[in-house]
Amino acid sequence: MAFQLKNIPKTNQKKTPSFDINTVLKKEIHFFGNSFSNKKKERFYSELHVLLKAGLTLKDAIELIAQEQKKERDKNLLHTILEHIILGQNFSEAIRKKEDFSSYEYHSLKIGEETGTLQKVTEELAVFYKRKNEQRRIIISALSYPVVVLFTAFLAILFMLQFVVPMFAAIFKQQKVALPWITKVILNAATIFKEYWWLGFLLLLTILISIKLFRNKYWYKKYKAIAMLKIPFVGEFIKKVKIAQFTQAITLLTGAKVPLLNGIQLTKEMITFYPLEKALQIIEYDILQGKSLYESMNKHSIFDKKMISLIKVADESNQNETIFKRLTEQYNEEIEYQSKMISSTIEPFIILILGAIVGVILIAMYLPMFQLSSAIGN
Repeated sequence: MAFQLKNIPKTNQKKTPSFDINTVLKKEIHFFGNSFSNKKKERFYSELHVLLKAGLTLKDAIELIAQEQKKERDKNLLHTILEHIILGQNFSEAIRKKEDFSSYEYHSLKIGEETGTLQKVTEELAVFYKRKNEQRRIIISALSYPVVVLFTAFLAILFMLQFVVPMFAAIFKQQKVALPWITKVILNAATIFKEYWWLGFLLLLTILISIKLFRNKYWYKKYKAIAMLKIPFVGEFIKKVKIAQFTQAITLLTGAKVPLLNGIQLTKEMITFYPLEKALQIIEYDILQGKSLYESMNKHSIFDKKMISLIKVADESNQNETIFKRLTEQYNEEIEYQSKMISSTIEPFIILILGAIVGVILIAMYLPMFQLSSAIGN
């Protein structure tokens, strides 16, 4: 999505279509998701920030970025947003009903437009998605090798279950030797998988469709968040990611001179994480009743003691922007460290599980062989 200033003229140049195998291999595949991925958003907001800083109008900047899109769908998306802007809508309103953009982006851009800090907001959004992409790359990098090994081993296990183990079962039947219980279990599992694999596929498809249908429902968000927070290591990591989003949003708002109460109200709309939304709702009420931010946040377990202590300092010194900016930096450093730690932990864990499965299969195969040799020897 690199742009060139010489492409600002509005004349459309038609390119001769050609087949490029590298382009095909690099195409992104999305199931039940948006094609305007986080990686594209990082480039989009980064380039938009550079163009706005260079003095271009929002209309010209988006038009220039749209011309540089390789995928027709992305180009059409940006052209649709551009049309809404030409008709008099704000940028935030133009993206509001687009599934490709989140409520966090909408509220961030709206704040930027209302406070005259749109250039700063686009820079913050570029940094936000850059961090998300870095976390994703770390996890994918750590999981790629175990997943390939797991998939290969799964195919090998299926081959053994379908062909090798049943062959020994037939030999045992001829020799009238009883199969060990572990071999019976493996054979029964293979039979069930062979006959009812379509039920598993149907269940997986149902789960994916259900997530697509109910992901915006209040009850789904609530129980999903509660379940995620209970996952060892991962739950704490997710909580810190959401807290970092909260501190980043407050930093942005206080920097734009938005009053604290209004900042809490807007942040509540930006963060789609039930425990944090619930806490912010109570904090908003407490502030209206005259309580300080520190006193209200101290009642909620989702905020850690370190954060509460710094918020108390911010309340007493009236340095909210500085303190929240520092908190954002600290949480992002912790998130980066924890993401690397989780990814490095998952890899040996998957290999350990894989080794256990293969070990059970081998035992199930070799036990009948030992019994068979004993039966033949007798």
